[in-house]
Amino acid sequence: MSLVTKPREEQPGNRKQQEAASGAGQQYGEGNYAATRQYNEGLKEHVENHDIEREARDAAPKSEAEAREMEDAERIGRSRARSSGTEEPDDPNDPESERNVGK
Repeated sequence: MSLVTKPREEQPGNRKQQEAASGAGQQYGEGNYAATRQYNEGLKEHVENHDIEREARDAAPKSEAEAREMEDAERIGRSRARSSGTEEPDDPNDPESERNVGK
């Protein structure tokens, strides 16, 4: 008696397992090519149809105080991105907090 087996790709359930392992059919997560393509197309359209230099000038700080505020916000954001996420945010009323140093 000989056993005849189907090739792996024809075995029931194998295709679904392969798709799940490869991430095929997923809308979110690593390797989301549709989202990457949509982002790139939107970016290209924006650059081609908008005055990027003017938008950059419009986003620039209007005063020294606004420039300091933007720099502080960026520094705080970067420090939180590097942290483990277990730290409590700075208390805006604490004069010793990172947010209020130098004010």
